[in-house]
Amino acid sequence: MKTFVIGISGVTNGGKTTLAKNLQKHLPNCSIISQDDFFKPESEIEKDKNGFLQYDVLEALNMEKMMSAISCWMDSPRHSLVSTDRGSSEETSILIIEGFLLFNYNTRVYEPPDTPGYFDGHVWPMYLKHRREIEDITWDIIYLDGTKSEEDLFSQVYEDLIQELAKQKCTQVEASKVCK
Repeated sequence: MKTFVIGISGVTNGGKTTLAKNLQKHLPNCSIISQDDFFKPESEIEKDKNGFLQYDVLEALNMEKMMSAISCWMDSPRHSLVSTDRGSSEETSILIIEGFLLFNYNTRVYEPPDTPGYFDGHVWPMYLKHRREIEDITWDIIYLDGTKSEEDLFSQVYEDLIQELAKQKCTQVEASKVCK
């Protein structure tokens, strides 16, 4: 049983969910866990001095519940048979985890819409703060250019994933076989 986990993180309303769903359509046996599904109830969200609910902080999320969902998936992922170069089959499952503070802990429409000034005054500064926190992490994180089209971003990520999956398959081939 093999699993492959992909993390997609970035600013709120930056296209993470759209990218994850597009990848899921093109990757076999792919599941998504979205950090947005783990917000605490509004009554538990603190307000700042301007009265804005502080959704863009880790404390607004039930990360224990999210980590439990990830653990459950890891314990029992859905599998499909993927053919290898040698004609045999092996099980591989893909999990995409997406969220705005994904790496800080180990088109979306809001109803009602955000209060004017909320994005510029809170969401973006919090994103920059959290991004600075992960810049020193040694994980293999690839930053995407959010000014590119949705199609270009999908193509870039999809091609990178296909190459990474091929590399992983290559490392499992006998030592006598040469991978390109």
